[in-house]
Amino acid sequence: MVQARKAKRNSLNKRTFGMVAVTCVLTFTALLILLPFYNCIVISFESPQAYMLHPVSLYPVEFSLKNYSYLLEKGQIGIGYVNTIFITVTGTVYGMLISVMTAYAFSRRRFPGKKALFMLMMFTMFFSGGMVPMYLQLKGMRLIDTLWGVILPLGVSTYNIIILKSGFEQTPIELEEAAKIDGANDLVIFVRIMLPLQGALLATFTLFTAVAYWNEWFWSMLLINTGSKMTLQTVLRAIICEAAVDSDINSGDAATEVFSQGVKMAAVIMTMLPIMCFYPFLQKYFVKGVSVGAVKM
Repeated sequence: MVQARKAKRNSLNKRTFGMVAVTCVLTFTALLILLPFYNCIVISFESPQAYMLHPVSLYPVEFSLKNYSYLLEKGQIGIGYVNTIFITVTGTVYGMLISVMTAYAFSRRRFPGKKALFMLMMFTMFFSGGMVPMYLQLKGMRLIDTLWGVILPLGVSTYNIIILKSGFEQTPIELEEAAKIDGANDLVIFVRIMLPLQGALLATFTLFTAVAYWNEWFWSMLLINTGSKMTLQTVLRAIICEAAVDSDINSGDAATEVFSQGVKMAAVIMTMLPIMCFYPFLQKYFVKGVSVGAVKM
């Protein structure tokens, strides 16, 4: 009896030590992530004189909104927000439709060449055609200097299709068979039965897709030439470069109102803020969605 109590006590001590160790590691990791972000917020509200004296501080020594007003005074930032919101909403709907329907077809249907097509799709995860062929293809489709040229290349995600396929495969086939007995066709089964059961996965990958479109910068820079079609990322990059040049060249009063680092940090906050507002509503789906189970090929 005494030995059993002693063994139980040792087990509890080991478990407590393990929890304390994990908590310490996670707390340290969280601080590594949060402190630079918090410092980014502080710098964005800092004046250039205070920043020169206190590059790292717990709060803005001299509170200033000049960095944000500098960004907002640039007329193109509103156009950038409108174009980026259009790309994000349209691209997310387009990308999720392709991913969900493709994953469902590979998980539930048998058709000639299914395995070969799936392996060919997986091949694109490791090797791509490259930037030049993609640009020439978009040029041939007359998508240069259009928002659709940014939307279409990012719509297909092999990773999303594979994970969604695994989720559909874990749904019992008996549900589909019972629905067919009741007279439901394939579209009704897909919309009313299969999709609701994959709510966690759909929420997770919808956010992933939306963030990818929102943060898209490379193809926007490469394809968009007209100022009225520029996205938020390219607009903010141009403003940041302009602020850096102004801070380096000018030494008068205008240069003392804003500074390059403050404008950069303000641009980061303005870019991240919309996504940060939506993230808490979908956070509860992340653990279940990402860890849906083993991926089956």
